[in-house]
Amino acid sequence: MLWLRAALIAAFAVWGIVLAFLDHRTGALGSSVIHGPLLIFHEAGHFVFRLGGEWMMVLGGTLGQLIMPALMMGALLWKNRDPFGAALAFWLFGVSLLDIAPYVYDALDPQLMLLSGRIGEDGGHDWIYLLRSVGLLGRAHGLGALVHAAGTLIVLTAIGWAAWVLKQEWARHRGGASG
Repeated sequence: MLWLRAALIAAFAVWGIVLAFLDHRTGALGSSVIHGPLLIFHEAGHFVFRLGGEWMMVLGGTLGQLIMPALMMGALLWKNRDPFGAALAFWLFGVSLLDIAPYVYDALDPQLMLLSGRIGEDGGHDWIYLLRSVGLLGRAHGLGALVHAAGTLIVLTAIGWAAWVLKQEWARHRGGASG
């Protein structure tokens, strides 16, 4: 079991680093296999948060994409007492931020094709609406870069957390084997 977890950490580390190195300015992560499942949570978030009004419904896509891995992390940590699984859910939270970053960045000068098949405001670009509504549209590039950096930091932290948990499990295993 420990070797399987070590292999998982290695795979998630490599995958996370590859995702973090994708250019958030071009939306390259949108072609990754992880984008599809995250998009489902994003679209569900719009539906769930629609009761809060238009602004919350638009923000709800991003919230849905972030809340799902956060709920998974909480459930794994507190309900299941599984810090290793929680660390991998935290990794998914970081990847969700990496997935959101291109859309935040794109709000200033829209280039990304949206689900509607359109680009920019005509396609219902969440982040144009959100940033304009709070007077931050001109800072979209910097905010997108910040979201990307936060996602990268969380992905790396999650891998470190999972490795630390595995190291603790290994020490317990070795201590039990020799005692």
